[in-house]
Amino acid sequence: MDKPNKKPSTPNFSSGPTCKRPGWSVNALSGALTGRSHRSKPGKARIQQAIDLTREVAAIPANYLIGIIPASDTGAFECAMWSLLGGRPVTAMAWESFGEGWVTDINKQLKLNAKVMKAPYGEIPNLADVDWDTDVVFTWNGTTSGVKMPDDAAPPADRKGLALCDATSAVFAMPVPWERLDAITWSWQKCLGGEAAHGMLVLSPRAVERLESYAPPWPMPKIFRLTKGGKLSAGIFQADTINTPSMLCVEDYIDGLSFAKNLSFGGKTGLQACFAKSRANLEAVAKFVAGHDWIDFLPVRPEIRSCTSICLKITAEWFKKLSPEDQAAWCKKVVSVLDSENVAKDFGSYRDAPPGFRFWGGPTVEPADMTVALDWLAWACETNKK
Repeated sequence: MDKPNKKPSTPNFSSGPTCKRPGWSVNALSGALTGRSHRSKPGKARIQQAIDLTREVAAIPANYLIGIIPASDTGAFECAMWSLLGGRPVTAMAWESFGEGWVTDINKQLKLNAKVMKAPYGEIPNLADVDWDTDVVFTWNGTTSGVKMPDDAAPPADRKGLALCDATSAVFAMPVPWERLDAITWSWQKCLGGEAAHGMLVLSPRAVERLESYAPPWPMPKIFRLTKGGKLSAGIFQADTINTPSMLCVEDYIDGLSFAKNLSFGGKTGLQACFAKSRANLEAVAKFVAGHDWIDFLPVRPEIRSCTSICLKITAEWFKKLSPEDQAAWCKKVVSVLDSENVAKDFGSYRDAPPGFRFWGGPTVEPADMTVALDWLAWACETNKK
């Protein structure tokens, strides 16, 4: 096939840190409160603005608490696990590498002997078998497998346990049933293209009740301490962060939130426009897959296919005959070709996932750019096939 002529407006398709919003430049940070204390009155006001905008844009219930936690989504989710787990039996679901990591923490570090429900890459555990009377730990969207919870899935309203949900590749890109979740985390570097190292933790009233009625038996690192003297450290959720956040990153997060709040797409505005734009990226990939018989989605069923971390596998017979090492090397070569052409960067599959490709399709990515990048992918795969 002929080499495409058109290129995307941006080549950035990484699944984290993700693509900046269209039109972003460092000038967006010109109002950052640099050189000032984050505990100063204007510093706390700026952090509170980030929290308030988060609630408004993501439509988080008024009685849920929102805090900024160090160490990205990992720090926020480990904070939730270390602080909340241990009072009830635990069920942990895993269908990709990050879920596997939470299983390791729960069973090997906290030694809670959780019931583990696993599924291979491309699949999801049988959700009908989940015991929601236990505390349940899971990802909403598996970043490294491209498998998400179905849109109609949610913990039951009468659950006795807590639902701890790592939603870092879901918030702002797909519906999240806040009222059915108790501890929800994400990072600034994901759906809105913010800078890394800052995590978000949202707690339901049920989670707060657990914090104030249960003391875990293990030592608690300072950056995980959400209570003091048996009471919630409310300041953490009122702009008094556990440690020092970057005010440059705070400003950038506010910029991303403002983009999401004012986004118009497909006749939708705000959060619904973010959802629609992410779905349009998935639809662009689905159209490409339908038109090429040598490639397919890694997730086996449409209802579990992510619209953010969109994972693809090669199905050509010649590819299947290669060793796993040669498959991985060939995919890396294709990624390298499009990188050198400045067409698409960082779209290789995750190191623990099956060899293939992973394109980020969140609300900062233009569907037209996705379509153009996929045309180049077809060219690179065709001209480099074994």
